[in-house]
Amino acid sequence: MNTLENVSLLDIFLSANNDIEPHYHQNAAQLVYCISGAVTVSVLNPFTNQILSYYITPGQVANVPHGWWHYELAAVDNTHLLAIFNAPTPQVILGSNNLKFTPPNIMSYTYCMNENQWKQITASVQPNTYIGPYRDCNKGTESITHQYLNPHLQYNQQIPYNNQNQQYSR
Repeated sequence: MNTLENVSLLDIFLSANNDIEPHYHQNAAQLVYCISGAVTVSVLNPFTNQILSYYITPGQVANVPHGWWHYELAAVDNTHLLAIFNAPTPQVILGSNNLKFTPPNIMSYTYCMNENQWKQITASVQPNTYIGPYRDCNKGTESITHQYLNPHLQYNQQIPYNNQNQQYSR
């Protein structure tokens, strides 16, 4: 039987408004293939410092280059994605781990913040979040657009988002 070398697959299932937390793969590029539902795949271009966002539906793909910071946000329930990597075991560096495990005194010093402010801001961050937001996230109900999260998108699909304190619209 023929085989593909240096390829791995990851099945991803998301409900509306769940995301794959911001992260990057230091050893792999990735294709995100939408099997069902709809998702916005956003990447940070490290050469231009621009967020590029791609809204994909069944049968469409988005490319995430090797080492680029990225995240995916489901637009509807029952979103099923297939992540295809050009590495047999893709490595991942998660945003939640960077925030939680970098010493607060270094983060506060680097970004000119009071250390207690940094600790308070990151107190609810849970390492290895992977799919967020977590259930006890202390958010109410509100509506947020995919355009708010991804201002470069050309569509304006309203999706519910949980947060008691603010109302976002575009």
